[in-house]
Amino acid sequence: MTKRVLSVGQCLPDASALSRFLNKHFEVQIEEADVEQDTLQKLKDTAYDLVMINRKLDADYSDGIELMQKIKNTPDVKPCTLMLVSNYVEYQEQAVGVGAAYGIGKNEYRDPETVARLQPYLG
Repeated sequence: MTKRVLSVGQCLPDASALSRFLNKHFEVQIEEADVEQDTLQKLKDTAYDLVMINRKLDADYSDGIELMQKIKNTPDVKPCTLMLVSNYVEYQEQAVGVGAAYGIGKNEYRDPETVARLQPYLG
């Protein structure tokens, strides 16, 4: 069964790398959002199995963890799992602190642990 993923705030090279990684290991349909308003609208309109948010959104450099908090506090958003895309452990821990699942780093696409971490959501 195809899983739906919303990728938020990735630059073009990172979006491509993430898409290749996810499609290699899982049966997924990936959509993208660049900024907060677009993200919230998509989350109101569509159910996603996983929402992967960059630590700093490329389009406006806004904070991904703050966006996670807004998503959690927006009543019309369909239920979804949030995950931060960041290589920094301290930001992963902050994201978990606001209700996200522990995410993945951009340098971890070749690590089997990364696939295992995503398996419960996309497998």
